[in-house]
Amino acid sequence: MPYLDFDILLPSPSTVNAARNTPRRPSLPMWRLMHLALLVPLAILPHTVGAELQSSRYYTTSDELLLQPSILSLDDKRPEDCPPCFNCNLDNFVCQQYANCTKSSGKCACPPGFGGEDCGRPLCGSLADGSNRLPREGDQCKCKDGWAGINCNVCKTNEACQAFLPDKVKDEAVCLTDPLVVKENHQMCDITNRKILDQLKNEKPQATFSCNAERRDCSFQFWIDQKESFYCALDTCDWTKVATEKRNTTKYRCDNIKCKCIPGRMLCGREGTVDIGDFLDQEINGPATFTSISTEGGSSEDGSVFSEPGMNDLISQVFGDKSITLRCESGECVTRTQVPGYTKPVKEINTPLIAGVIAGSALFLVAVILLIFLIRRRTGSSRFGQIRLDTDEEEEENARLLADHKPAALYFDNVHYEVKGKKILNNIMGSVHPGELLAIMGASGAGKTSFLDILARKKKRGTVVGDFWLNGDKVADDEFRSVTGFVDQDDTMIPTLTVHETILDSALLRLPKDMSRNAKEQKVEDVERQLGIYAIRDQVIGSQEGTRGISGGEKRRVGIACELVTSPSILFLDEPTSGLDAYNAFNVVECLVNLVKTYNRTVVLTIHQPRSNIVALFDQLMLLAEGRLVYSGPFHKCQGYFDSIGYSCPPGFNIADYLVDLTMHAGTPTEPLDLEDLEYAGEDGRTTRASSTIAVKSIPSISNVSIGDRSLNAGSLRPKAQRKTSVRQQQERQLYGRRRTQENVHGSPTIRSEGDSIMEREYDTVKLSRQHGNAAAHSDDPHNLPPSANGISTNLDTLVSSFADSDVATDLREDLHSAISAANDSNGQPPDASNGKSTPKVRGYRKPWLPTQFMILSLRTWRNLYRDPMLMLTHYLIAIVLACFLGFLFYGLTDDVPGFQNRLGLFFFILALFGFSTLTSLTVFAPERLLFARERAKGYYNPLAYYLAKVVFDIVPLRLIPPIIMGCIIYPMTGLLPAWAEFFKFILFIVLFNLAAAVICLFIGICVKNPGVANLYGVLFMLFSLLFSGFLLNHGTIPGIVLWLQKLSIFHYAFEGLIVNEVRYLQLEDKKYGLDIDVPGASILSIFGFRVLELWHDAVGLAVFGGAFLVLGYVAIHFVLVERR
Repeated sequence: MPYLDFDILLPSPSTVNAARNTPRRPSLPMWRLMHLALLVPLAILPHTVGAELQSSRYYTTSDELLLQPSILSLDDKRPEDCPPCFNCNLDNFVCQQYANCTKSSGKCACPPGFGGEDCGRPLCGSLADGSNRLPREGDQCKCKDGWAGINCNVCKTNEACQAFLPDKVKDEAVCLTDPLVVKENHQMCDITNRKILDQLKNEKPQATFSCNAERRDCSFQFWIDQKESFYCALDTCDWTKVATEKRNTTKYRCDNIKCKCIPGRMLCGREGTVDIGDFLDQEINGPATFTSISTEGGSSEDGSVFSEPGMNDLISQVFGDKSITLRCESGECVTRTQVPGYTKPVKEINTPLIAGVIAGSALFLVAVILLIFLIRRRTGSSRFGQIRLDTDEEEEENARLLADHKPAALYFDNVHYEVKGKKILNNIMGSVHPGELLAIMGASGAGKTSFLDILARKKKRGTVVGDFWLNGDKVADDEFRSVTGFVDQDDTMIPTLTVHETILDSALLRLPKDMSRNAKEQKVEDVERQLGIYAIRDQVIGSQEGTRGISGGEKRRVGIACELVTSPSILFLDEPTSGLDAYNAFNVVECLVNLVKTYNRTVVLTIHQPRSNIVALFDQLMLLAEGRLVYSGPFHKCQGYFDSIGYSCPPGFNIADYLVDLTMHAGTPTEPLDLEDLEYAGEDGRTTRASSTIAVKSIPSISNVSIGDRSLNAGSLRPKAQRKTSVRQQQERQLYGRRRTQENVHGSPTIRSEGDSIMEREYDTVKLSRQHGNAAAHSDDPHNLPPSANGISTNLDTLVSSFADSDVATDLREDLHSAISAANDSNGQPPDASNGKSTPKVRGYRKPWLPTQFMILSLRTWRNLYRDPMLMLTHYLIAIVLACFLGFLFYGLTDDVPGFQNRLGLFFFILALFGFSTLTSLTVFAPERLLFARERAKGYYNPLAYYLAKVVFDIVPLRLIPPIIMGCIIYPMTGLLPAWAEFFKFILFIVLFNLAAAVICLFIGICVKNPGVANLYGVLFMLFSLLFSGFLLNHGTIPGIVLWLQKLSIFHYAFEGLIVNEVRYLQLEDKKYGLDIDVPGASILSIFGFRVLELWHDAVGLAVFGGAFLVLGYVAIHFVLVERR
């Protein structure tokens, strides 16, 4: 609480002259005059009264209070232009106690304990009441508990002084009864000279005495029967204290003293008494001393003595005493640290504790490293463990699992797909039955992957239109996905997991919850053996950026294994043979065929340029070109169909290569072919460069095939530069041009192999016949074709229209309608109800519960964390190293202004360190964003289980342990408050802040896909939050229009909580330029704009931020991280 200062005002010369010109009473007899003269010294003795911490000598200085009407006023209804009855600005009105006169109001500014218009009445209550004290009514004051004295200025108990201090530091208040002044001392004294007491008889002489340490002055009032007779002012005072083992001696010395009578009072003109006003004014000048002695156990010398030269002479001559003697009670309200002799305790830094904490943190780090090493070693040696033999029960359980799963047939019709107005797929139809493998073929850009995504019910960015049936029923997308599997073209896996762990996690998450773990592991092992990856089951997946792992082809087989392990009713694969050599590609497709034939499953895949032995495994074929359907039906009818429409596969060609190349060239408009160019197509002996002819033996040309008696006339050959078409164009037209259908009837079609002899083939594609002098008399005319439908100008249009009118398409439509009718009949629905969604007859597995999914995903996340431990170990190492460094910089914080500044800097740096280190949470989901989206789309788990696993294993090891380590080291080294309650609050705030910052960054990382943009958003949030923390910008100076931003600052909540927890009970002391600074910590916190009573509000604010963004993170992962293709 601030102290109010006051000064002594001397009476003006006019006041003194007026007093001197006042008519005197008739002179008294000599003996009476001597009697009164002996009483004069009593009026100037320093009798002390209790004090406040340092209240103002002129307590009431407010014009508002001074203008209040006095209870002594005679007429309160005077006109407004009439001056008050008492006006100290006038010479006839004087402020007693040498009080100041307020010029603006004409009122007196009275010292503590005095009131009334002229400061002539004592105030009651207590000194702590301040301006609310009332003047005395009657002969005596009734003081409040703990207060004493004529005007209730002397404290008696510590509780009485608590009113001067804030509630939080009330216990620091002390009522100091030592006579030595600290700030402002008040004493109440009884005069003990025997002869003086005898003279006054029943009238008790007393004195009140107050001293102010800052102004070095004192005030004195003399009372008889608690009525003030005269008052004095002493200035230029000094005091000392001598303390021995059993005695304390306090001595005051004042160079100047002046006194003044109160007219009409005892000794000052009351009727029947003398007026000693002139005597006080002329004889008492100083210097004066006041000595107090206190002895342990009591002594005859104990008490107080007032000494002044003139007074001493009078006392010795009349009463025989050397000076005036008194018995005083002193009281001054101070804080505990202001008590004389108090030595501020020096903070003791517990060095053994610091060493123990640092050593414990280092051991923790070593233990974590050893644990990771042992886990890795155990994982590496697990492959050499016990050999588990398969039991009949496990085999039966496995078989029952697959047998109970109902096969599924897939039908689709009139499928269209459009993206931003561009047609990607147009009028696609087809079907695939249980026990069949459907291969979707086409050139690059034909729409194979888009169509496969649509069949698998993937969420597409464009507009999908079409009808889809499962076993003749229309089912919801979620139900459909539960019985299907999907293998993407590019592999997305966790690089730190092994092959076996990756496949096993898929099995544990997707196989029936009632299936035993041993059966699931056996199923995983069987799939690994089928795909030829059992030998690499303990190798890590690896990545290009980190640890080297398995090859690309092996990764593809692992991805297929993750789907095969669940044995889905329908399995979709996007180019499963990409990146594999011919042998492994055949093994993959053969494994799929075994699944199809053995367990009556349905497989749909896209494939690009399969070799002939793979093509022979297809059951159904769908051929796409530029998003249009060229063929969809049984593969064994494929060759006969294309032969029938004039596109016959040449002998020795792989029909898959031929069909893909056919669709590529079919979209080119037809141009006339120069017969001379055709006649001399092979004159240079070179063959076509088409992909299909490169893959097999070249088509014979005129340079390498005997043509009987025909001979070439060299003179008739056209030079190359004059040819209208190139050799490549000629041969491509020969290969892929449409021919007359009757020339293509050669019996039942067969698949051409690459090993056929050239001489054994029938060259239906190129028939060159030239007789001498005639050009191509018997050659096929490539333009002598059946009429094209509807004026179509490209071969692709011909291919599409031909299939739409073919018997294959008709059989496909009949199959589709019969399946729908059969399903409707079994469901009891009319045929026209097939467009509705009925209850599906094919159901997925009952997958594990959410807690089981959480445990499986937690184990997977933990494996990923400890196998790539650099991030975790770096957090721990930085926490230990920086904690030791900060402890060294801020070692032993002091309780002064520099110590307060250092506390601000320490807390600010700690929060900034943790705030910006949590930016690593931005990348928690980045590496697994695509993996999560795909696994979620495949129905691996509930998103909540994945989110909780990621949060727990990011928060606990990276956001909870580092701040605890750093706090345990910093707290004892810096000498923060040595109390368990404050320590745990310190740890609580830095942990809550770290968690809140981490989940905010986690939320940003989920919502923003681009890592650079996410990092920018995270940094901007931290900087703006830092700006409104309360350290860089004072709360009171923030414009009101943006003040709400401080409510959104996690730095503000944490910083305010830390600084309030540490400083609010401190007493900050310092001394600069001769000034003593002694400020309660709560006061300086208020100046900085911190709310000392909002500590738990700040903790709740951090917790709310953390919880809110944790929920928002899940909302974002649920709605934002959704696979859209």
